[in-house]
Amino acid sequence: MPVNLPIAEKDQPLKRDLDLLAALLSDTIREQAGAATAEQIEAIRQLAFRYVQGHEPDAGKALARSLSILDMPTTMALVRAFSYFSHLSNIAEDLHHNRRRRAHKIAGSKPQRGSIAAVIDDLLERNVKPSEMLALLADTLIAPVMTAHPTEVKRKTILNCHNALAALLTERDRSQMTPEEVRDNQEAMERVMLTLWQTREVRTVKLTVQDEIENGSTFFRNTFLHEIPRLYQDLEDKFSDMSGEAIQLPNFIQVGSWIGGDRDGNPNVTADVMRYAVSRQAGVALDHYYQQCLKLEGELSMSTRLVAVDQALSELAESAVDDKNRKIGEPYRQAVSAIASRIFATALEIGTFHHELHDVARAAAYKNVEELSADLATIERSLKAHGAVKLANGRLRRLQRAVSVFGFFLAPVDMRQNSAIHEKMIGELFQQAGLEEYSKLNEQSRRTVLLRELSSPRPLICPYDVTYSPEVQQELDILLAAAELQARYGEAVLPNYIISNCESVSDMLEVAVLLNDVGLVSLAPQVRSKVNIIPLFETTPDLRDSGKIMGELFALPQWRLLLNCRNQVQEVMLGYSDSNKEGGYLTSNWELYKAELNLVEVFSAAGVTLRLFHGRGGTVGRGGGPAYDAILAQPAGSVNGQIRITEQGEVITAKYADREVGRRNLEILVAATLDASFQPLIEQTDDVLARRVLMERLSSRAYQFYRDLVYATPDFITYFLEATPITEIPNLNIGSRPAARRNTTSIGDLRAIPWVFSWSQCRLMLPGWYGFGTAVAEYLDETGEEGLALLRELYKTWPFLQVTISNMEMVLAKSDIAIAERYSELVQDQAIAKRIFGRIKAEWQRSVDAVLVITEHDQLLGDNPMLARSLDNRLPYLDPLNHLQVELLKRIRSGDDSEELRHAVHLTINGVSAGLRNSG
Repeated sequence: MPVNLPIAEKDQPLKRDLDLLAALLSDTIREQAGAATAEQIEAIRQLAFRYVQGHEPDAGKALARSLSILDMPTTMALVRAFSYFSHLSNIAEDLHHNRRRRAHKIAGSKPQRGSIAAVIDDLLERNVKPSEMLALLADTLIAPVMTAHPTEVKRKTILNCHNALAALLTERDRSQMTPEEVRDNQEAMERVMLTLWQTREVRTVKLTVQDEIENGSTFFRNTFLHEIPRLYQDLEDKFSDMSGEAIQLPNFIQVGSWIGGDRDGNPNVTADVMRYAVSRQAGVALDHYYQQCLKLEGELSMSTRLVAVDQALSELAESAVDDKNRKIGEPYRQAVSAIASRIFATALEIGTFHHELHDVARAAAYKNVEELSADLATIERSLKAHGAVKLANGRLRRLQRAVSVFGFFLAPVDMRQNSAIHEKMIGELFQQAGLEEYSKLNEQSRRTVLLRELSSPRPLICPYDVTYSPEVQQELDILLAAAELQARYGEAVLPNYIISNCESVSDMLEVAVLLNDVGLVSLAPQVRSKVNIIPLFETTPDLRDSGKIMGELFALPQWRLLLNCRNQVQEVMLGYSDSNKEGGYLTSNWELYKAELNLVEVFSAAGVTLRLFHGRGGTVGRGGGPAYDAILAQPAGSVNGQIRITEQGEVITAKYADREVGRRNLEILVAATLDASFQPLIEQTDDVLARRVLMERLSSRAYQFYRDLVYATPDFITYFLEATPITEIPNLNIGSRPAARRNTTSIGDLRAIPWVFSWSQCRLMLPGWYGFGTAVAEYLDETGEEGLALLRELYKTWPFLQVTISNMEMVLAKSDIAIAERYSELVQDQAIAKRIFGRIKAEWQRSVDAVLVITEHDQLLGDNPMLARSLDNRLPYLDPLNHLQVELLKRIRSGDDSEELRHAVHLTINGVSAGLRNSG
């Protein structure tokens, strides 16, 4: 299956890799499924290519006809073949991005946009001094936060095969190989491809939270534990060169996790699961330190006959409890051995492992991470004292930074729960304690009684003779486990508590009272706050009220006392998914922007530092898109060195499965945060006010148009349920969370992830554009050329509008209205299908026209040739999967509900997701 598309000279290596992978896959199919099947697949591939390129007017109908008559074995082989090519394209493209970046660096070209070097150079040109950058970094927190939101359909076993193929391709790319080495490499790739073909692609059982914890830890082992220390080292060296003195940066990059702590809508997250998450993470961190010590022990072979070590190093070496006779005269090896023994003892005490560490002689466990850091510092000082600075700056320096960043817990785990659960808990606790009937109190009365309880040393939880409901008891057990884990691992292990659906000040106070009862927060007898209590504003009304809620919260003296314990930093999380599902793409983005503007003003007036936590998903409909541009598009003053961003589902794999790609994405976050933090505040000029008036106008109309379709059209829910694979997605076993909050067919109760995922599968991507076309068309009808000139000017000069439209352009390019129309054939009542799809199709065309007229592009992605090329490479394989998915869904819904048929549908979902890359 060679790639037939024309390609630029610099991208010839990509074509070479794509052709190689396609040939390997084709040979495997021929060998495993037979020549006839392989030839039939190739014939359909050629037809799909002609359809995508528009070479034949009737190619689409011919393709659909060919797919509809396939027998089940050939169908399965075709689905798997085309799905795999999408996966293989991703591997080749990621490697090519790495290749182009290396070529750019080797050529000594100007640093690429989005790199830290480019941003630092730009800041220097803007007269920002290195000392000012360092001052910012001293108070900075940049945190990608891993979540278990279920949009990654690939099994870990499949991902391992992908990594193996990537490594073999890289080996061919980076070395001059002998004929024998080329043969060995080729045979190794053939073995991996055969393994892929004979491995089940989708899960047969639902993931547990423990599975998600293990999957998440993979990215730490593969990427974060290695690349974050290197990133710090490179940054320190750069700043040291600029300032002329040694610079040691604080730990401002910190990868967080929701896995095992996020229980909003997931009853499977219990106290024991949270304990397991923390102990398993500890096991991963300590295992890494132990393995690095083994390597370090082999490297630090200096002899006392040739170097003199200091007293502290000698004492550390003497403390080794293994057989020191093997290392006589080699004090560094003895010292590292002593450290390794204590790490092993610590691991046995607080870690959970899925494999055994190499046993060593027993030693005393480290009481805390500071003790381990002190021992490593002892080695560092001694090395530098006898001229071995280069050795100190190698593996040892990276290990020291890893220990400093990841501690004994690897990643801080966020706790999250819905405000409705907290209200129920407080109500039941009040009832059992003989206090007020909480549910009947108004907001002001709730604040009064909650502040009373927060200031009281009397516990609200009754320790005996009281039985709480199972749901409340489970929540209380989690809070007690949180206090226990903090006592064992330190406050940094569980530093945050996020309140979903936060709508009031009392929602914040409820959590404070609950944490007060387990000793994590208190006002009396002493002020203590060991946890950041974070509101999550998700819906449009909540976003609009966010500034008011925070202002009223800051007016409470008790809350200000708690903030004193948090260095006057208050974090606020903004939800992209639910606001989009509720109000559409344009309105969601605008309301988020306005909320940030409002919060910046409120926090500035209160003298509180704002940290925004952006709850972004993978697809544009859930806040996805290029992270660098997204951060720069934030309102001035909303970053200031403080930003957390969720990383979800398939995006985690795309960004961090490959170590080099992972390093690049970490750099992007740092570079964008630096850049955005030094953006000047924008004055309230007439031009600024005018553009906000314009956006308000467009948003209002887009909101009305979106709501009219999604919430006011009686048969829309029927269309959605029947014209998308939404009913099949929950059976994919891609996550531990239910697809809906309640067992209903309401759009409001459906989670944002399956909502967006379903629209992606049918290639409409409706949450990423619907309403925009009508809003712009009506505006231009009223304002004419003057209005168009204003929109074009704002697109060129205003990062917010530029990013909003750019992301929409990407989504529209990935959509396909002809394929979407085929999905409408699945709706039983075709009168409903034609009526609703007709409205969607018309708005799709209006939105495409609006994007093109504003951007002045001749076609979608006119300024993004790299993405356009990527789509051209994969559409001949992606589009047939959609056509096949329609045919298979027709068979299932007509009564053929066989396991084989459902498996085939799941494979098409897998393949379409891989082809789109950001689908959830």
